[in-house]
Amino acid sequence: MSRGFLPRQHGAWAMLLIPFLFGMFAAKPVWQHALLFLGWLLAYLFVYAFLQWVRTGQIRLYGRPLLLYGALLMPTGAALLWLEPGLWPLVPLFIPLFLVNCYYARRNRERSLLNDLAAVVQFSLIVFAAYELGGGSDWRLAAALFAFSVLYFTGSVFYVKTMIREKHNVKYYWVSVGYHLALLALAAICYPPGLLLPLAVLLVRAIWSPRAKLTVKQSGMLEIAYSLLITCSVLLVYAV
Repeated sequence: MSRGFLPRQHGAWAMLLIPFLFGMFAAKPVWQHALLFLGWLLAYLFVYAFLQWVRTGQIRLYGRPLLLYGALLMPTGAALLWLEPGLWPLVPLFIPLFLVNCYYARRNRERSLLNDLAAVVQFSLIVFAAYELGGGSDWRLAAALFAFSVLYFTGSVFYVKTMIREKHNVKYYWVSVGYHLALLALAAICYPPGLLLPLAVLLVRAIWSPRAKLTVKQSGMLEIAYSLLITCSVLLVYAV
């Protein structure tokens, strides 16, 4: 029954939630965040179905989720933008990134690195919306959290590829390790010391996991733990 309705990309759920939490707790949780997250979730589900339709042309499979999620998204989005007009300037930022996703979906190349990076930036933009909704006023802080989200999930893109599609690609392995090493060095300069330990753990992950012959289930369970580590570390550093 869920075929066509629910995304199979499990890692996307972390990207949906974690940047939202960054922005919400860096400002102040308010009841409007529930409406924002509902709209954010519906937008993700709608876009997923739309991109799958673009990729496959199977309107019989994806037509119903498009209608369902579109019908729920329109009033939710309209209510949100009416209640919080400060969110309007963020809307155009999603358009070029969405067009990149459409381009790669149409060519059945959704696993392209550029497409993944466009998705990472797109998901991370919710930091600004959640921060604005919570009455945040330090936009340097919001930008720092947005950048951290992009940097973290970009590293996850490289890492996941070394575990699956580029599993036997030695060059890609070293690109992933080099990226995580550079991320740790950058964080030592630009971010609070409290983020260095979790980023060091991610560096160890990038070095060790592709060599450890983990099963897909083991890798997925560990990734949940890594996501929790990063989320809790950021919230402790910025929201407490």
